[in-house]
Amino acid sequence: MNYRKLGNTNLDVSTICLGTMTWGEQNTQNQAFEQMDYSLESGVNFWDTAELYAVPPKEETFGHTEIIIGNWIQTRKKRDKIILATKVAGPARNYLRKGKNSFVGLNLENALNDSLKRLKTDYIDLYQLHWPERNVNNFGTLGYEHKEKEWNKFEDVLINLKKFIDQGKIRYVGLSNETPWGVMNYIKLANDKKLPRMMSIQNPYSLLNRTYEIGLSEISIRENIGCLAYSPLASGYLSGKYRNNSFPKDSRMERDFDFWKYRYNTPNLDNAVDEYYKISNKYNLNMSQMSIKFCEMQEFITSVIIGATTMEQLKTDIESVNVNLSNEVIKEINNVQKIYPNPCP
Repeated sequence: MNYRKLGNTNLDVSTICLGTMTWGEQNTQNQAFEQMDYSLESGVNFWDTAELYAVPPKEETFGHTEIIIGNWIQTRKKRDKIILATKVAGPARNYLRKGKNSFVGLNLENALNDSLKRLKTDYIDLYQLHWPERNVNNFGTLGYEHKEKEWNKFEDVLINLKKFIDQGKIRYVGLSNETPWGVMNYIKLANDKKLPRMMSIQNPYSLLNRTYEIGLSEISIRENIGCLAYSPLASGYLSGKYRNNSFPKDSRMERDFDFWKYRYNTPNLDNAVDEYYKISNKYNLNMSQMSIKFCEMQEFITSVIIGATTMEQLKTDIESVNVNLSNEVIKEINNVQKIYPNPCP
Protein backbone atom coordinates (compact mmCIF):
# COMPACT_ATOMS: atom_id res chain seq x y z
CA MET A 1 0.00 0.00 0.00
CA ASN A 2 1.06 3.58 -0.59
CA TYR A 3 0.56 6.39 1.92
CA ARG A 4 0.43 10.18 1.88
CA LYS A 5 0.05 12.83 4.55
CA LEU A 6 -3.44 14.17 5.16
CA GLY A 7 -3.02 17.89 4.54
CA ASN A 8 -0.32 19.30 6.83
CA THR A 9 -1.01 16.74 9.56
CA ASN A 10 1.22 13.86 10.63
CA LEU A 11 -1.45 11.34 9.63
CA ASP A 12 -0.33 8.86 6.97
CA VAL A 13 -3.43 7.80 5.06
CA SER A 14 -3.53 5.04 2.49
CA THR A 15 -3.81 6.27 -1.08
CA ILE A 16 -6.74 3.88 -1.42
CA CYS A 17 -9.64 4.91 0.81
CA LEU A 18 -12.40 2.45 1.62
CA GLY A 19 -15.74 3.88 0.48
CA THR A 20 -18.78 2.59 2.31
CA MET A 21 -21.95 4.07 0.81
CA THR A 22 -23.34 0.73 -0.43
CA TRP A 23 -23.38 -0.80 3.05
CA GLY A 24 -26.94 -1.04 4.29
CA GLU A 25 -28.33 -0.87 0.74
CA GLN A 26 -26.48 -3.09 -1.74
CA ASN A 27 -24.33 -4.76 0.91
CA THR A 28 -25.29 -6.51 4.13
CA GLN A 29 -23.50 -5.99 7.42
CA ASN A 30 -21.70 -9.34 7.07
CA GLN A 31 -20.43 -8.33 3.63
CA ALA A 32 -19.32 -4.96 4.97
CA PHE A 33 -17.44 -6.66 7.84
CA GLU A 34 -15.61 -8.83 5.29
CA GLN A 35 -14.65 -5.73 3.30
CA MET A 36 -13.39 -3.91 6.39
CA ASP A 37 -11.37 -6.89 7.60
CA TYR A 38 -9.74 -7.44 4.23
CA SER A 39 -9.06 -3.76 3.63
CA LEU A 40 -7.31 -3.31 6.97
CA GLU A 41 -5.24 -6.45 6.40
CA SER A 42 -4.25 -5.00 3.00
CA GLY A 43 -3.03 -1.74 4.52
CA VAL A 44 -6.09 0.39 3.75
CA ASN A 45 -6.26 2.44 6.93
CA PHE A 46 -8.45 5.30 5.63
CA TRP A 47 -12.23 4.80 5.56
CA ASP A 48 -14.89 7.26 4.43
CA THR A 49 -18.59 7.40 5.24
CA ALA A 50 -21.36 9.98 5.82
CA GLU A 51 -24.42 10.46 7.97
CA LEU A 52 -26.52 10.38 4.78
CA TYR A 53 -25.41 6.89 3.71
CA ALA A 54 -26.56 4.35 2.49
CA VAL A 55 -26.96 5.50 -1.13
CA PRO A 56 -29.30 6.12 -2.88
CA PRO A 57 -30.32 8.28 0.09
CA LYS A 58 -33.60 7.32 1.76
CA GLU A 59 -35.27 8.30 4.99
CA GLU A 60 -35.38 4.68 6.10
CA THR A 61 -31.68 3.99 5.49
CA PHE A 62 -29.84 7.20 6.39
CA GLY A 63 -27.28 6.48 9.09
CA HIS A 64 -27.29 2.73 8.43
CA THR A 65 -23.76 2.73 7.01
CA GLU A 66 -22.37 4.45 10.10
CA ILE A 67 -24.20 1.92 12.28
CA ILE A 68 -22.54 -0.96 10.44
CA ILE A 69 -19.10 0.61 10.84
CA GLY A 70 -19.84 1.23 14.52
CA ASN A 71 -20.75 -2.42 14.99
CA TRP A 72 -17.44 -3.42 13.40
CA ILE A 73 -15.54 -1.02 15.68
CA GLN A 74 -17.31 -2.44 18.73
CA THR A 75 -16.70 -6.03 17.65
CA ARG A 76 -13.15 -5.88 16.33
CA LYS A 77 -11.70 -3.42 18.88
CA LYS A 78 -9.43 -1.86 16.23
CA ARG A 79 -10.53 1.77 16.27
CA ASP A 80 -6.92 2.90 16.67
CA LYS A 81 -5.92 1.12 13.47
CA ILE A 82 -8.14 3.18 11.16
CA ILE A 83 -8.40 6.83 10.16
CA LEU A 84 -12.14 7.40 10.02
CA ALA A 85 -13.83 10.12 7.98
CA THR A 86 -17.50 11.00 7.91
CA LYS A 87 -19.57 13.90 6.63
CA VAL A 88 -22.33 16.19 7.84
CA ALA A 89 -25.01 16.85 5.21
CA GLY A 90 -25.82 20.31 3.97
CA PRO A 91 -29.39 21.51 3.35
CA ALA A 92 -31.62 19.39 1.11
CA ARG A 93 -33.07 16.37 2.91
CA ASN A 94 -36.13 17.16 5.02
CA TYR A 95 -35.80 13.90 6.97
CA LEU A 96 -32.42 15.07 8.31
CA ARG A 97 -33.17 17.45 11.20
CA LYS A 98 -36.28 18.63 9.31
CA GLY A 99 -34.13 20.02 6.51
CA LYS A 100 -32.41 22.53 8.80
CA ASN A 101 -28.97 21.15 8.09
CA SER A 102 -26.59 23.97 8.87
CA PHE A 103 -22.96 23.85 9.89
CA VAL A 104 -23.41 25.87 13.08
CA GLY A 105 -25.27 25.65 16.38
CA LEU A 106 -27.42 22.76 17.53
CA ASN A 107 -27.81 21.39 14.02
CA LEU A 108 -24.08 20.72 13.72
CA GLU A 109 -23.81 19.54 17.31
CA ASN A 110 -26.67 17.08 16.89
CA ALA A 111 -25.31 15.79 13.60
CA LEU A 112 -21.86 15.19 15.07
CA ASN A 113 -23.14 13.55 18.25
CA ASP A 114 -25.48 11.30 16.26
CA SER A 115 -22.59 10.19 14.03
CA LEU A 116 -20.40 9.50 17.06
CA LYS A 117 -23.17 7.43 18.60
CA ARG A 118 -23.79 5.40 15.44
CA LEU A 119 -20.07 4.88 14.86
CA LYS A 120 -19.54 3.88 18.50
CA THR A 121 -16.47 6.06 18.81
CA ASP A 122 -15.43 9.09 20.85
CA TYR A 123 -13.88 10.99 17.96
CA ILE A 124 -13.90 11.49 14.21
CA ASP A 125 -10.50 11.74 12.50
CA LEU A 126 -11.78 13.79 9.55
CA TYR A 127 -15.14 15.55 9.72
CA GLN A 128 -16.22 16.86 6.32
CA LEU A 129 -18.90 19.26 5.12
CA HIS A 130 -20.75 17.10 2.58
CA TRP A 131 -21.78 20.00 0.34
CA PRO A 132 -21.93 23.77 0.80
CA GLU A 133 -24.84 25.54 2.43
CA ARG A 134 -24.80 28.32 -0.14
CA ASN A 135 -26.09 27.96 -3.69
CA VAL A 136 -23.39 26.27 -5.81
CA ASN A 137 -23.32 23.91 -8.76
CA ASN A 138 -23.24 20.66 -6.80
CA PHE A 139 -22.71 17.26 -8.40
CA GLY A 140 -21.97 18.46 -11.90
CA THR A 141 -24.78 20.96 -12.33
CA LEU A 142 -24.04 23.56 -15.00
CA GLY A 143 -25.40 27.06 -15.58
CA TYR A 144 -24.58 28.72 -12.26
CA GLU A 145 -27.23 31.12 -10.95
CA HIS A 146 -26.17 33.44 -8.18
CA LYS A 147 -28.91 33.28 -5.54
CA GLU A 148 -27.83 35.13 -2.45
CA LYS A 149 -29.74 33.56 0.39
CA GLU A 150 -29.14 33.00 4.08
CA TRP A 151 -26.14 30.77 4.71
CA ASN A 152 -23.64 30.56 7.52
CA LYS A 153 -20.47 32.42 6.70
CA PHE A 154 -17.17 30.59 6.57
CA GLU A 155 -15.82 32.13 9.77
CA ASP A 156 -18.90 31.11 11.76
CA VAL A 157 -18.57 27.55 10.50
CA LEU A 158 -14.90 27.33 11.44
CA ILE A 159 -15.57 28.78 14.89
CA ASN A 160 -18.21 26.11 15.47
CA LEU A 161 -15.96 23.32 14.24
CA LYS A 162 -13.16 24.58 16.49
CA LYS A 163 -15.38 24.06 19.51
CA PHE A 164 -15.65 20.35 18.78
CA ILE A 165 -11.97 20.04 17.93
CA ASP A 166 -11.18 21.58 21.31
CA GLN A 167 -13.53 19.04 22.92
CA GLY A 168 -11.68 16.18 21.24
CA LYS A 169 -14.67 15.01 19.22
CA ILE A 170 -13.05 15.97 15.90
CA ARG A 171 -9.36 15.76 15.03
CA TYR A 172 -9.38 17.45 11.61
CA VAL A 173 -11.87 18.95 9.19
CA GLY A 174 -12.35 18.80 5.44
CA LEU A 175 -14.57 19.84 2.54
CA SER A 176 -16.61 17.99 -0.04
CA ASN A 177 -18.20 19.10 -3.32
CA GLU A 178 -16.63 22.50 -2.79
CA THR A 179 -15.60 25.16 -5.30
CA PRO A 180 -12.22 26.95 -5.64
CA TRP A 181 -13.77 30.13 -4.21
CA GLY A 182 -15.06 28.29 -1.17
CA VAL A 183 -11.81 26.45 -0.54
CA MET A 184 -9.70 29.60 -0.68
CA ASN A 185 -12.04 31.47 1.65
CA TYR A 186 -11.78 28.70 4.23
CA ILE A 187 -7.99 28.59 3.92
CA LYS A 188 -7.56 32.36 4.17
CA LEU A 189 -9.74 32.62 7.27
CA ALA A 190 -7.95 29.73 8.93
CA ASN A 191 -4.62 31.46 8.35
CA ASP A 192 -5.77 34.96 9.29
CA LYS A 193 -7.90 34.09 12.31
CA LYS A 194 -6.02 31.01 13.58
CA LEU A 195 -9.06 28.82 13.01
CA PRO A 196 -9.16 25.12 12.02
CA ARG A 197 -7.63 24.45 8.63
CA MET A 198 -9.41 22.33 6.03
CA MET A 199 -7.19 19.34 5.29
CA SER A 200 -8.84 17.80 2.24
CA ILE A 201 -11.38 18.27 -0.55
CA GLN A 202 -13.58 15.30 -1.40
CA ASN A 203 -14.71 15.93 -4.96
CA PRO A 204 -15.31 13.74 -8.01
CA TYR A 205 -12.32 12.83 -10.15
CA SER A 206 -12.02 10.15 -12.83
CA LEU A 207 -11.10 9.59 -16.47
CA LEU A 208 -14.64 10.76 -17.29
CA ASN A 209 -14.51 13.84 -15.09
CA ARG A 210 -11.19 15.66 -14.81
CA THR A 211 -12.71 19.05 -14.05
CA TYR A 212 -10.82 19.10 -10.72
CA GLU A 213 -7.68 19.81 -12.74
CA ILE A 214 -9.04 23.12 -13.99
CA GLY A 215 -9.03 25.14 -10.78
CA LEU A 216 -8.78 23.00 -7.67
CA SER A 217 -5.64 21.04 -8.53
CA GLU A 218 -3.41 24.12 -8.20
CA ILE A 219 -5.01 24.94 -4.86
CA SER A 220 -4.43 21.38 -3.65
CA ILE A 221 -0.73 21.51 -4.46
CA ARG A 222 0.04 25.09 -3.42
CA GLU A 223 -2.04 25.00 -0.23
CA ASN A 224 -1.38 21.36 0.75
CA ILE A 225 -5.05 20.40 0.77
CA GLY A 226 -5.26 17.23 -1.29
CA CYS A 227 -8.20 15.75 -3.14
CA LEU A 228 -10.01 12.69 -1.87
CA ALA A 229 -11.25 11.50 -5.24
CA TYR A 230 -14.70 9.96 -5.26
CA SER A 231 -16.32 8.03 -8.13
CA PRO A 232 -12.95 7.10 -9.68
CA LEU A 233 -14.73 4.35 -11.63
CA ALA A 234 -17.75 6.51 -12.46
CA SER A 235 -20.14 4.14 -10.67
CA GLY A 236 -18.72 1.20 -12.59
CA TYR A 237 -18.58 2.60 -16.11
CA LEU A 238 -14.77 2.65 -16.01
CA SER A 239 -14.67 -1.03 -15.13
CA GLY A 240 -16.06 -1.72 -18.60
CA LYS A 241 -18.96 -3.79 -17.30
CA TYR A 242 -21.62 -1.48 -18.74
CA ARG A 243 -20.26 -1.48 -22.28
CA ASN A 244 -22.70 -2.25 -25.08
CA ASN A 245 -25.61 -1.16 -22.87
CA SER A 246 -25.15 -4.15 -20.60
CA PHE A 247 -26.29 -3.67 -17.00
CA PRO A 248 -25.37 -6.81 -15.00
CA LYS A 249 -27.96 -7.94 -12.48
CA ASP A 250 -27.67 -6.20 -9.08
CA SER A 251 -25.12 -3.73 -10.41
CA ARG A 252 -25.52 -0.12 -9.37
CA MET A 253 -26.90 0.96 -12.73
CA GLU A 254 -29.26 -2.00 -12.97
CA ARG A 255 -30.64 -1.28 -9.52
CA ASP A 256 -30.65 2.50 -9.40
CA PHE A 257 -30.24 3.92 -12.91
CA ASP A 258 -32.94 6.53 -12.34
CA PHE A 259 -30.93 7.95 -9.45
CA TRP A 260 -27.57 8.03 -11.28
CA LYS A 261 -28.63 8.80 -14.84
CA TYR A 262 -28.23 12.57 -14.48
CA ARG A 263 -24.49 11.98 -14.05
CA TYR A 264 -23.96 9.36 -16.71
CA ASN A 265 -26.69 9.64 -19.35
CA THR A 266 -24.50 11.89 -21.50
CA PRO A 267 -23.76 11.98 -25.25
CA ASN A 268 -20.08 10.98 -25.26
CA LEU A 269 -20.00 8.60 -22.31
CA ASP A 270 -20.01 5.38 -24.33
CA ASN A 271 -17.46 6.68 -26.83
CA ALA A 272 -15.03 7.68 -24.10
CA VAL A 273 -15.46 4.43 -22.17
CA ASP A 274 -14.83 2.40 -25.34
CA GLU A 275 -11.59 4.28 -26.00
CA TYR A 276 -10.33 3.73 -22.46
CA TYR A 277 -11.31 0.09 -22.75
CA LYS A 278 -9.22 -0.22 -25.91
CA ILE A 279 -6.22 1.29 -24.12
CA SER A 280 -6.51 -1.17 -21.23
CA ASN A 281 -6.72 -4.08 -23.68
CA LYS A 282 -3.82 -2.84 -25.78
CA TYR A 283 -1.51 -2.67 -22.78
CA ASN A 284 -2.92 -5.74 -21.01
CA LEU A 285 -4.23 -3.71 -18.08
CA ASN A 286 -7.29 -4.29 -15.97
CA MET A 287 -9.55 -1.36 -16.87
CA SER A 288 -10.59 -0.69 -13.27
CA GLN A 289 -6.99 -0.72 -12.08
CA MET A 290 -5.86 1.53 -14.92
CA SER A 291 -8.61 4.03 -14.08
CA ILE A 292 -7.88 4.07 -10.35
CA LYS A 293 -4.11 4.22 -10.81
CA PHE A 294 -4.44 7.22 -13.10
CA CYS A 295 -6.19 9.04 -10.26
CA GLU A 296 -3.80 7.90 -7.54
CA MET A 297 -0.67 9.04 -9.39
CA GLN A 298 -1.81 12.68 -9.66
CA GLU A 299 0.20 15.07 -7.49
CA PHE A 300 -2.93 16.76 -6.13
CA ILE A 301 -4.49 13.50 -4.94
CA THR A 302 -4.28 12.41 -1.30
CA SER A 303 -6.43 9.28 -1.61
CA VAL A 304 -8.78 7.59 -4.07
CA ILE A 305 -12.09 6.43 -2.61
CA ILE A 306 -13.13 3.03 -3.92
CA GLY A 307 -16.55 1.48 -3.43
CA ALA A 308 -17.05 -2.22 -4.08
CA THR A 309 -20.09 -4.46 -3.78
CA THR A 310 -18.16 -7.74 -4.12
CA MET A 311 -14.92 -8.97 -2.62
CA GLU A 312 -13.56 -9.61 -6.11
CA GLN A 313 -14.08 -5.95 -6.98
CA LEU A 314 -12.52 -4.83 -3.70
CA LYS A 315 -9.39 -6.94 -4.18
CA THR A 316 -8.99 -5.75 -7.77
CA ASP A 317 -9.34 -2.10 -6.78
CA ILE A 318 -6.90 -2.30 -3.87
CA GLU A 319 -4.34 -4.09 -6.05
CA SER A 320 -4.31 -1.06 -8.37
CA VAL A 321 -1.58 0.50 -6.18
CA ASN A 322 0.86 -2.03 -7.65
CA VAL A 323 0.06 -1.18 -11.27
CA ASN A 324 2.43 0.92 -13.35
CA LEU A 325 1.15 3.15 -16.14
CA SER A 326 3.75 3.83 -18.80
CA ASN A 327 4.24 7.17 -20.49
CA GLU A 328 2.61 5.68 -23.58
CA VAL A 329 -0.51 4.75 -21.62
CA ILE A 330 -0.73 8.22 -20.07
CA LYS A 331 -0.30 9.82 -23.48
CA GLU A 332 -3.12 7.75 -24.97
CA ILE A 333 -5.40 8.49 -22.00
CA ASN A 334 -4.77 12.20 -22.42
CA ASN A 335 -5.54 11.95 -26.13
CA VAL A 336 -8.96 10.50 -25.34
CA GLN A 337 -9.58 13.39 -22.95
CA LYS A 338 -8.81 15.83 -25.78
CA ILE A 339 -11.36 14.14 -28.07
CA TYR A 340 -14.06 13.61 -25.39
CA PRO A 341 -13.31 16.18 -22.66
CA ASN A 342 -15.03 15.45 -19.36
CA PRO A 343 -18.07 13.63 -20.76
CA CYS A 344 -19.55 13.22 -17.26
CA PRO A 345 -18.86 16.46 -15.36
